[in-house]
Amino acid sequence: MRGRPTVIVCLAILLVIAIAAIAPNLLAPGNPLAIHPSASFLPPSLGHPFGTDESGRDVYTRIIHGAGASVLIGITATAIGLGLAIVFGLLAGLGPRWLDFGTTRFLEVLFAFPGLLFALLFIVIYGPGVLTSTIAVGLATAPGYSRIIRSRVLVVKRAPYLEASLVLGRSRFFRVTRHLVPNVAGSLFVLATLGIGQSIVWASSLSYLGLGAVPPAAEWGAMLSAGRTYISSFWWLTFFPGLFIVLTAAATTLLGRGLQERVRS
Repeated sequence: MRGRPTVIVCLAILLVIAIAAIAPNLLAPGNPLAIHPSASFLPPSLGHPFGTDESGRDVYTRIIHGAGASVLIGITATAIGLGLAIVFGLLAGLGPRWLDFGTTRFLEVLFAFPGLLFALLFIVIYGPGVLTSTIAVGLATAPGYSRIIRSRVLVVKRAPYLEASLVLGRSRFFRVTRHLVPNVAGSLFVLATLGIGQSIVWASSLSYLGLGAVPPAAEWGAMLSAGRTYISSFWWLTFFPGLFIVLTAAATTLLGRGLQERVRS
């Protein structure tokens, strides 16, 4: 993978976004909420690379400082989804046949709902907000992850080295921790890489609808929501937040696909 230009570009993009999320002041030393009414709606220039919004706030500064919120939402939602998926996947893959049947049918019912619709239903019940939308995205992604983990567990469970460990009299705990978990961990890492980008897109979509972070919060989805009113006249208010959402999702997805190919090979 070191020689693939696509992977190198993806890693470079993710490195910049990681720096912006961890230490935004290194890239944009300014206050993302500071308003300057006299400098409102300025187009991109040397002084304001991404222009300014309706309150004169620098869009570049807001995007850099908003990376932390967007990435944190994506990571947290992915962790929630994968955490539930590990529980359901292991129950279905390692449990008795009746438990596998019941868990699988339950996951299929949940998987029948479109993920974003499931998240919207959760928010309707518990109310909008950043925390609610993050949990909703995590719950919506869990069924798909669970099915993948279950299938991977079933493959590993039938592997010759696991059967040999059983013949040697190893305990169930030893077989799970020594053989099963390490061989499933690679798939979990790939799922996490793919899931972060998807979670960021879904969380940004909910913020765009006013169900997650709300303006004037420096969060990419909230910035899209605030800029849609002026999209016909001031294109940069929606273009640059949307561009960073697309770049993050594309970089994590392409990197995850590369890791998936490497795991399979």
